[in-house]
Order: sequence, then C-alpha cells, then structure tokens
Amino acid sequence: MDNKKIIDALNKILELELAGVVRYTHYSLMVYGYSRIPIISWLRDQATESLDHANKAGEVITNLGGHPSLAIGPLLETENHDIGDILRESLDHEMSALNSYKELLKLVEGHSVMLEEYAREMIYNEELHLGEVDKMLRNPGDMEPFNK
Repeated sequence: MDNKKIIDALNKILELELAGVVRYTHYSLMVYGYSRIPIISWLRDQATESLDHANKAGEVITNLGGHPSLAIGPLLETENHDIGDILRESLDHEMSALNSYKELLKLVEGHSVMLEEYAREMIYNEELHLGEVDKMLRNPGDMEPFNK
C-alpha cells in the first residue's frame, strides 16, 4: 500500500469536501423566490454534510500519519443563481467528489478493509446525492434521469 498516494487522494477529497461547504453555503445565500425556504434548508444540510465528510477524510489522513491539507478545492461558479444553474453546478461538484472516492477505492482495494469500507461508504453517499440532485433537475413526471 502506498501511503503517500493514499494521503494525497484523501487530501484531494478533503479539499473537495471543504469546497462543498463553501459552495453550498454560498448557494443558500443566493436563493430567492417562493420556494426559498425548503431549498436553502436543503443546501445548508448539504454544507453540513460536506463538513462532516471533510472531517472524516481528515481523521483518516491523521490515522495514516498524514497532514490534512489547508487548501480548498475549486470554487468555480457560473454566477447564475437560478435554481437550475445551482443544481447543475452541484451535480458537477458531486460527480467530482464521487470520482475522487472511486480513485481512493482503487488505491486501497485489497490492502485495507477500513479504507475500503470508508471509500465504499462515501461512494454510496455521493451516489445518493447525485440521485437527489438528478431528481430535482427533472421536470415533474419525468421518469428518465436528467440529461444536461
């Protein structure tokens, strides 16, 4: 097992999750209109969950003897604050996080049950998030997954 590669992958995850905290908090501040209350509540829950995920990644990093990064992942936005735009940006962000957890799983598979289970749990969570955002982007009655 290559601890350096694993710690690097975990630091990338930590940075993405911290970016999620900032991103979802920002989005929650930019929502206007009739459905503001339930949407900002959902966005703030996502920010809290991203912080929880960042803390988990940091704990795993320190368990492996690594140093958690102080950096924050990319914070790009379209600066369009329509709910659809926010959700499409969220979909991209969640896909980046999912891919990072899958990369971690490839690195640890067959070497550490703890790290495998951690990666699988987070992949499960990210796939659920993607499903939620996908459903939110669909028009009422659409059964097919959202297609950009």
